[in-house]
Amino acid sequence: MSTHFFMDFDRVGLASNESGVILSLPSRFGGAGDGGDAHRVFWRRAPKKNGARLLHRVCDRQTVCVRKLGDNRAERVKFLRFVLNERVTAAKIAASQRARVAKAAAGRHVLAIQDTSEINYESQRERKRDLGTVGNGSDIGLFVHPMLAVDAETKHCLGLLDVQVWRRFKRKSKNYRKQPIEEKESYRWVKGPQRAKAALAKAAMVTVIDDREGDIYEKWARLPDRRTHLLTRACRDRAVVGGGTLFATMAGFADKHRFKLDLPARRGKRQARQACLTVRYGRVGICRPKPCSDPKAPVEIELFAIEVIERKPPAGEEPVHWRLLTTHKVETIATALMVIGWYRQRWHIEQLFRTLKSHGLGIEESVVEDGAALEKLAVIALISATMTMQLVLARAASNHDQPADHVFDERQIKVLDALQAQLQGRTSKQKNPYPPRSLAWAAWTIARLGGWSGYESERSTGPITMRDGLERFNAIAQGYFLEANVCSC
Repeated sequence: MSTHFFMDFDRVGLASNESGVILSLPSRFGGAGDGGDAHRVFWRRAPKKNGARLLHRVCDRQTVCVRKLGDNRAERVKFLRFVLNERVTAAKIAASQRARVAKAAAGRHVLAIQDTSEINYESQRERKRDLGTVGNGSDIGLFVHPMLAVDAETKHCLGLLDVQVWRRFKRKSKNYRKQPIEEKESYRWVKGPQRAKAALAKAAMVTVIDDREGDIYEKWARLPDRRTHLLTRACRDRAVVGGGTLFATMAGFADKHRFKLDLPARRGKRQARQACLTVRYGRVGICRPKPCSDPKAPVEIELFAIEVIERKPPAGEEPVHWRLLTTHKVETIATALMVIGWYRQRWHIEQLFRTLKSHGLGIEESVVEDGAALEKLAVIALISATMTMQLVLARAASNHDQPADHVFDERQIKVLDALQAQLQGRTSKQKNPYPPRSLAWAAWTIARLGGWSGYESERSTGPITMRDGLERFNAIAQGYFLEANVCSC
């Protein structure tokens, strides 16, 4: 399996006068609709083609275990040398993705969804070096903060827009609240969107979406402009203009609408159910808090607030309660429901983390020892996990014009086509309903290989199903290619 992404290491910072050859990759690494731009430079020197091969293998085999990625000892050594190479950094690998996503985003309204997750290596403490602590302050590991780009209208996944990765070696200082935000870990919630704004200059609109941890006054003050909006779940019960607090003000809004929403089950958190939700919204002005580290921030910022509350949840279930803040003007029920729909797309980044960890690539089981190498491996794994999310979202999109060659190369598409007769049933309900050679058509095929029955009533076509399907597809494709090579001899 290949990806719709590429790593252009000419952009990653190798000197242009280095000797060596250019390794071109097929269009499957070049991204959406590259046409004449179908071959990209992955690395400037021939030995560094190992990076392209490593990414290819992670996508193909749905694992980051180096022993499984290399076909022999020589390959495993080459892969390890790549992630240990000091001239390759996690930040540069992540930066190499933006140009491709920016091209795909031109003219679209992009939802730039960001969140943070820890990668915990405590179970391998004795075999790791140069790792910091994670959330509980004692376990070792690192943090990743990706930003996923999704088309607001079609719900197509456009790619991995940004990744920040770091290791925490220091505890918070006593004067942490007084430090400039640029010196805090929380600056990631501002830094990522700033880079996204620059990369998505040709997008029609950008809406940055994050959960409660992203409710930062400096972010509200610095990021919004004519084509850049914010949508965040409120964390702090802020003081509001005119007196009072944010949560009390939102509770005082009149109920405007009720609707029903099917909530999927979350293991250990809630059962699947249909929730009856009440919506209310209005305009609010939030005041600059005393701990704000930016003296240039305005003393007040006008936003729109939406409160979504579940009425009469089942016994023992925690009710849905979302307090959303946005720079979008919310003056009608239709707009409020649209913004709520955008916020619900945030779930995709949670699915991305599932795909990255135990339910997918198993990044926390990697036996690589070095902390800096694990950072690079985490970014490569996120690129692969994003490809899986493209497949998950392809069938759910409002249209199915996204071509399969955004993820698969031509040889793989031929294998997908050959599998249709085997995977389709006799009835119309078991036929692949999507346009041939579309990404949705390919996703249907991969889901079937992953154990899905083919009936739309069975919704188990998430990242785990796709991972299983990709593993099986890779084995089938390798056999197909091997047979083709033998026959051509």
